[in-house]
Amino acid sequence: MQSSTTSSAEITTPPPQYDDVSVVLPTLDEAETIGSVVDGFRAQGFSEVLVVDGNSEDATREIAAIHGARVVIQSGEGKGQAVREALSHVDTPYVLMADGDGTYRPEDADAMLEPLRSGEAEHVIGDRFADMADDAMGRLNRAGNGLINRAFAYIHGRDLGDILSGYRAFTRESAERMALAEDGFGIETELAVECMRRNVPTAVVPIRYEPRPESSDTNLRPFRDGGLIVLTLYRLARTHNPLFYFGSVGIASMLLGVAVAGWVGYRWVVHSTGHEVMALVSASAVLFGMQLVMFGLLSDLIVTLHREQMRRLDGER
Repeated sequence: MQSSTTSSAEITTPPPQYDDVSVVLPTLDEAETIGSVVDGFRAQGFSEVLVVDGNSEDATREIAAIHGARVVIQSGEGKGQAVREALSHVDTPYVLMADGDGTYRPEDADAMLEPLRSGEAEHVIGDRFADMADDAMGRLNRAGNGLINRAFAYIHGRDLGDILSGYRAFTRESAERMALAEDGFGIETELAVECMRRNVPTAVVPIRYEPRPESSDTNLRPFRDGGLIVLTLYRLARTHNPLFYFGSVGIASMLLGVAVAGWVGYRWVVHSTGHEVMALVSASAVLFGMQLVMFGLLSDLIVTLHREQMRRLDGER
């Protein structure tokens, strides 16, 4: 009689199927890594892998297509524009966004999607600092990321761990509610700010962050792109934290006015020299600063009332 017992080694568990998820990969000259990245997500059970290519000069598009991805040539420039364009090609309820450089692991996809499926969140951020390889990020980039994350937490009142992470999972419906306008690497910052502004439930999930292969060059320019990200964060604070946006400029203006007034007073007392023009500049700076602070307070009150009204309307639905 033949035994019906099957060896545990012969049992293979098929990967879960994610027919309701679209993997979005914005790319630019990622020929060295895109093939393995697409293979990795498809091996995890994702049938829909969308590569939005920013007119690469290498074979990124051809390699992605050979490995089974759906390829769209980007009509504009920049990662942010690629993400916005990708959303117009997605019809699944969930979106998983990653980079095509091999730094994010497809094996972390299930953990990224779990808060969406459980209803805990509508937007998920993968925290690279939870498990980062030693050589995955230079000291300059680490310092810049830390500064930007602390600034975000101060401005918006919530620490999201790693707002510059490119590994995101979100519902298509929540993305459609956002007013996304950034074209470059500021898109991650804008997504985080929009989550706060639109009251989108947001979760942070620890992920593994790997170094780029040595043969793959980064498209990120730390000083230029870092500066643009900081400016994006400050500019977007206008609609979520207007007191910080206007108040910081107002306080700086008042401090400048006080400093100039002190210098004018010193010159008048010590040298008996008058500086009527500088005194006028000083008074103008102080008054201008006070007006900005008052405007920030009024704007903050309006924003707070608007949020309370939106919460009340959401509760009635």
